[in-house]
Amino acid sequence: MYNYRDLQLWEVSMKLYLDIHKASRSFPSFEQYELAKHLRKTALSIPSNISEGAGRKSTKEFIRHLDIAHGSLSEFETQLEAAHLLGYLQDHSEYIKTISHIRSMLVGLMRSLRNKLKESDKA
Repeated sequence: MYNYRDLQLWEVSMKLYLDIHKASRSFPSFEQYELAKHLRKTALSIPSNISEGAGRKSTKEFIRHLDIAHGSLSEFETQLEAAHLLGYLQDHSEYIKTISHIRSMLVGLMRSLRNKLKESDKA
């Protein structure tokens, strides 16, 4: 239905995944199968849900997957905060800015798609 590769939202969330994947490699070895793994998995679920939703047949399904991505973003933010509090990420301010940017784009796209649905229901 939509080409996810054309979405800046997908690009930014993929970059977030790549950045946290690289950063989490320096976590202690005992965290590689715990917090580091969860951070990588949660970060990857954000662009994955965006692309899956874009490939669905209906706008409603796309919105549903964007909502799931939004939930994953919040989960990732919590895991990121834990990594910071444990001292594994000294400066996480750039991640927080990126999360805020992704959140804004997600909310904006969902709003736009919902308005599109309302308009098509009126027609």
